[in-house]
Amino acid sequence: MNILHYVTQKQEISPKLKKLKATCDAAAAVSSKTEGGASSSSKGECGAESLGLYDKDELQKRLSAAQFRVTQKLGTEKPFSGKYVKQKDEGQYNCVVCGTPLFTSDVKFESGSGWPAFYDVISKDRVVLKEENLGGLQRMEVKCAECRAHLGHVFDDGPKPTGVRFCVNSCSLDFKKHTTV
Repeated sequence: MNILHYVTQKQEISPKLKKLKATCDAAAAVSSKTEGGASSSSKGECGAESLGLYDKDELQKRLSAAQFRVTQKLGTEKPFSGKYVKQKDEGQYNCVVCGTPLFTSDVKFESGSGWPAFYDVISKDRVVLKEENLGGLQRMEVKCAECRAHLGHVFDDGPKPTGVRFCVNSCSLDFKKHTTV
């Protein structure tokens, strides 16, 4: 198949990713009921600013230009440029905008893609998955469930046990190294 045909053919979201999205949606619904209020997923889909959590100007001051571009404007850092691509330390990866714990080092793996890759999240209610269509190419976007910051995308080519790969921009994460007492 030539490259033009590959790029222009219609890509569908896999059943595995649709099932993952349904699981995340259900977890968020349960989480919002147990917390006694509306889930953040009912507040909108356009970033922390639209949720009323953070002022755009405050975010621009607090985040680096790259962090703001990626988390608030759906940007992507260049492959192999992020500070967590080769990170091997044990710890936890949190949302750089709101601090929500998202991933742990024990589910991080080397995917060769150029971005940090994880085969699972700490809890399914920590992320929101959103289908996106870019010129026939369908992907599943990953956002922080708390503040709706863009994190990256999820693909169905990950290792066992989940078979999925959360491909996340380093600049959307803040790493907290585990310390021993």
